[in-house]
Amino acid sequence: MVTGASSGIGRATVVALRQRGWDVVGVARRADRLAELADETGADVFAADLTRQADVDALAAYASSSPVHSLVHVAGGALGADRVEDGDSDGWLRMYEMNTLSAQRLVKALLPQLRRTARDEGTHVDLLFLTSTAAHTAYPGGAGYNAAKAGEAMVANALRQELVGEPIRVIEIAPGMVHTEEFSLVRLGDAEAADAVYEGVEAPLTAGDVADVIAYSLDAPGHVNLDHVTVRPVAQAAAHLVHRGPLAPRA
Repeated sequence: MVTGASSGIGRATVVALRQRGWDVVGVARRADRLAELADETGADVFAADLTRQADVDALAAYASSSPVHSLVHVAGGALGADRVEDGDSDGWLRMYEMNTLSAQRLVKALLPQLRRTARDEGTHVDLLFLTSTAAHTAYPGGAGYNAAKAGEAMVANALRQELVGEPIRVIEIAPGMVHTEEFSLVRLGDAEAADAVYEGVEAPLTAGDVADVIAYSLDAPGHVNLDHVTVRPVAQAAAHLVHRGPLAPRA
């Protein structure tokens, strides 16, 4: 099961997993985009807003008819780039609901089904969370998103300890700069400002790059857990340190 499947990394993850032979349920709010994804990949799809408990309950009921081996939680996002003193509290709350609370709701709803799969099939199962380097390093104008993604990361870290002794892998993938069609546009609300984020950066990550890392972590041998993977483009050395211009060796 892959959330955030209507665009960006979530959509690319559905494509990558289908290419590797996985049966996939793609989950997102936008039913029209999910229909296109289903036609393209053969994935099953389910429309849900993961900030609504009723939708999460409906998703769990839908998933109960088949074994669930892996939950890949990609859905989330950033809103605005406010300084702390200027922060929009409603926007910050929305980010917390989108990133952190959605993770908790999904775990609570689907963990019993993952456990049942592990027990019935004698196999391992997976809980994978796509966070961000923003979960681990603060930056000016990022505090609302930093806090929301840090919350999600702490959910994953605590969960790994709570589930020790069970055949359940808890994986966190934390990307840096990824150029997708919507992330910066939704965050900043302006196409020119969104384009400026990536201006001059040679080969920022693509959604497909991150999807490949996700797929690799799920396909790794069952006794291997990638607790935390940070993935950045070569042009980015840290959250605040991005090289703009061609990459070239020094003389």
